Amino acid sequence: MLAKFVLFFFGIALWSKWLSLNVGILLTLVWILDSGLRRFGQVVKEPFVLAILILCAVLVLGLLWGDFPESGRLKWRRYFGFLVFIPFLSLLNKDRLPWAIGGLLAGYFGVLLIGIYQWTILRVQGIPLLNISYLTFSSMLGIGIILALYISGESNDKRIRSALWFFAVFLFFIQLNQNGRGPLLATLLASMLLIFLRYKAEKKALLSIAASFAIMVAVFAYSNGNLQERLVQVQSDMELSQQGKYDTSLGYRLAVWDVGLHGIAEKPLFGHGTGVPESYFEKTVATYKGGLYKDLPQYLETSNYHNDWIEIGMHVGALGLLAFAFLLWNWYQTLKVYQAPILGAALVCFIFVSGLTDAFVLYGKIPGLLLVITAVVIGWQKEKENRKTLK
Repeated sequence: MLAKFVLFFFGIALWSKWLSLNVGILLTLVWILDSGLRRFGQVVKEPFVLAILILCAVLVLGLLWGDFPESGRLKWRRYFGFLVFIPFLSLLNKDRLPWAIGGLLAGYFGVLLIGIYQWTILRVQGIPLLNISYLTFSSMLGIGIILALYISGESNDKRIRSALWFFAVFLFFIQLNQNGRGPLLATLLASMLLIFLRYKAEKKALLSIAASFAIMVAVFAYSNGNLQERLVQVQSDMELSQQGKYDTSLGYRLAVWDVGLHGIAEKPLFGHGTGVPESYFEKTVATYKGGLYKDLPQYLETSNYHNDWIEIGMHVGALGLLAFAFLLWNWYQTLKVYQAPILGAALVCFIFVSGLTDAFVLYGKIPGLLLVITAVVIGWQKEKENRKTLK
């Protein structure tokens, strides 16, 4: 019963930094008590689990040539949050799976309702109460859209399909009113990929759905003043960047990427060491390109490079980039093995695109959500196969 409670509560706790850490520790202890260490050899056979262990091992190895005392806020530790996938997946079985699904749904819809209240009543972006930024909330909405579209495509019930499409449109409308441009782009691209993969064999259905999807996006975009303001802001940021002014959202990212790529070029194979990139930026920005970006620290304190690939490349170079690429590939392969290749492709596409404009993997809450979803899909498919075997 304790394992059921922990699996349920973890789906809720992952939205709180303090709770997720403590419940994650409790989850690991319950896993050990449940003879989890004996099953470790079986769990590690999963390609995705092996990829997680390799990425974490590379980051630990990077400490050997890193500068641990100067690692700032130690944000790189969030990569090790992937390890919680191992005990969570290992604890799942036929009796515990409904509890895990219940916790996942309770946490998601609870945060969704709070976010809607913040947006409609308080006119606030994100959820400050839970320390959820507008980027995290927008990413959460995007994942909900992808799941709704996927389940709709897999369902044979017309009423369920219609309800899920309506829910996806509703989430998309809320997402448009958040200021996150990166998550919005990732949602659109991942959704289009999902629709194409699901209906590519049904050309009439594909054309019909694609046309409806395009019209919906166009109507929402045209009628949404918030989106139009963001597009105007992008153009303005580009013009200011060309004038050498980088104290804008886009200009700041361009500058940070430039410094990050310069850092990777200095030590391309093994990077500067785990924990060093944050202090590297502070030391380099004052003199790089004649001090072109020297005023950036006054605009915003830099804790990451706003790009997953540059961030990991700065820590552990090409070795880390290969490990991260291996992780994404095996994430897709694992879901493919468990009869969910379309969902796997859409989720990995979402992660990849999101990671081009932000250090997406360092968003502690969203990777945690994706890990729980992945574990639940694996658990669901395993039980489905077991039922077929028994028949």
